[in-house]
Amino acid sequence: MIWWILIIILIIFDLLLTENYTKLRGWFGEYFLKNKLSKLPKNYIVLNDIMIKDEWGTHQIDNIVISEYGIFVIELKFWYGFIIGNEFNEEWIRKSGKKKIYFHNPTYQNYGHIKALANLLNIDENKFISIICFANTTKLKIKSRNTIITKIDYINNIIKKYQNKILDNYVVIARQIENANITSKKLREYHNLAVNNAINSNKNLISKNLCPKCGHQLLKRKGKFGYFIGCSNYPRCKFTMHIDK
Repeated sequence: MIWWILIIILIIFDLLLTENYTKLRGWFGEYFLKNKLSKLPKNYIVLNDIMIKDEWGTHQIDNIVISEYGIFVIELKFWYGFIIGNEFNEEWIRKSGKKKIYFHNPTYQNYGHIKALANLLNIDENKFISIICFANTTKLKIKSRNTIITKIDYINNIIKKYQNKILDNYVVIARQIENANITSKKLREYHNLAVNNAINSNKNLISKNLCPKCGHQLLKRKGKFGYFIGCSNYPRCKFTMHIDK
């Protein structure tokens, strides 16, 4: 019995010291959120890990909740630490001790998901509710008017606050999404590859001091949360990215 415990501890320790830790943390986050959403009343249809395609490419959506009160599109970020951001910033900050990590604003990502779903279903975007969900231990300091920012423990209460019936055919809509869901392992791997290629392409442009959005020159500036680079084509292009100095 003791040997089995030691083996399990060693496996967990090994996972924590490799890149698999990120995958493991993501898996736990997906499990906790899925379990929470499963407790919604029966007139809410919950779909997990949906991938759909449009003219711009593929979109992998963590969770969708469909009801007569609207379509809730949920992006999960199962992270720890202190999250600082603004709905209109290109990047947000995650602080853990003295360490700062900059990451792409997830509200942009979720808006892309909503646009793709709206086009697929031929439904107005005002029928969708955008939600970014974090781990319960995360501390949040985020300004947002158009996107709901919350934690796993509170998500069901937020969803149930919407009580105006705006969709008569929500069951049909759920089936449409399920039918459009890409389940092919090869296509899903291609999606991940395309995302990584896009990230590398953006990094390459930034290293050349060029805006990855419009190609204009990037300028170094100092803001409230430290130094950042911004597009010289501002306000037409609002690209910004935090830097150390």
